[in-house]
Amino acid sequence: MVKSNHSITLMFNANKVYDRQVIEGIGHYLQTSNVSWDIYLEEDFRTRLESIKEWAGDGIIADFDDIEVQQALENVNVPVIAVGGSYQSRDEYPNIPYVATDNFEVVKAAYEHLKQKGLERFAFYSVPFNENHRWAQERESAIKHLTELDGYDCQVYRGLQTSPETWQYSMNRLADWIQSLPKPIGIIAVTDSRARHLLQACDQINIAVPDKISIIGIDNDDIARYLSRISLSSVTQGCFQMGYKAAKLLHRSLDGLPVKNTYVKIPPNGVEERQSSDFKSLNAPHVIQAMQFIRQNATRGIKVDQVTDYVGISRSNLEQRFVAERGHSIHTEIHNEKLLRACKMLEESDIATKEVAAACGYPSLQYMYAIFKKHFNQTPTNYRQNSLKETA
Repeated sequence: MVKSNHSITLMFNANKVYDRQVIEGIGHYLQTSNVSWDIYLEEDFRTRLESIKEWAGDGIIADFDDIEVQQALENVNVPVIAVGGSYQSRDEYPNIPYVATDNFEVVKAAYEHLKQKGLERFAFYSVPFNENHRWAQERESAIKHLTELDGYDCQVYRGLQTSPETWQYSMNRLADWIQSLPKPIGIIAVTDSRARHLLQACDQINIAVPDKISIIGIDNDDIARYLSRISLSSVTQGCFQMGYKAAKLLHRSLDGLPVKNTYVKIPPNGVEERQSSDFKSLNAPHVIQAMQFIRQNATRGIKVDQVTDYVGISRSNLEQRFVAERGHSIHTEIHNEKLLRACKMLEESDIATKEVAAACGYPSLQYMYAIFKKHFNQTPTNYRQNSLKETA
């Protein structure tokens, strides 16, 4: 049997997309370097702190956003590489090598994205303060600083910690806050999970996204993205790069090379733009209503008459207003929405093309093939293959 050079423990709670992506970066370092490590990670991907100081391994990479993890690893006798959020003050960092997501740049990417859409009002949906949410406080400070520099106000709402018992009450209070905001407005959510709350609340109280409220999250989490009818724009953090760098630092430490007091900040990878922040200034209330209905129902096979019935004015009246605001007909908007959804599904998933056609409201796979041939001069399968080549 080949003996591993070192035994390494990873202390993360991989129910969070942030931690999963960091672990992925660590794994990539193992695959692309010559290290031979025996990796210990709990079977349910949760951190266990019992008897950690007696553990006989050689090194640890741990999530130091969790204050209990940080405290448990004080004075351990093996090298520890910390991963977590960045802080404005160096005093906030532990006295060990630390790889951080750049909280300021993450928030700045979200803010600049909303500004580029022409928005001039901003808000921030955060989480209640506690010791494990220090990263959230850093993000609050960042958005306040950025908006003040530009002369804008930014309303911050931390909401409540959600649970089955408090869920409905929490959502009602969130809805109250949303209704109190001036509109149109751009809201940055501290995580994609909080962004999903915003999308659900807007849906419940019938506020148009993104026409009245544009929303962007942080994490680019597939779970949050697929649980809402309006697809979520989000900032992709550099978590993969963080994991890779942390593993590299641990490797260096285990080889006896100096890494003490190394602080590394990793910038975000950018913004994945989707429907929730696709703001275009619309003035006619009836057009805003129509757009909201189309975004939520285009893939259900709706027709123009259903849109006009929802808005409550004549077809000719709505068509005239729609063309003036959007530059094309209601039918074209429905068509474009379905096509956009199909393209996104083909680009971002391996769902069978037949299922994509059904999910996007096309009467048959053959019909979707005809649409793609007309618009892109290629089949949906070719479109997917070419999109994969472009991102490779």
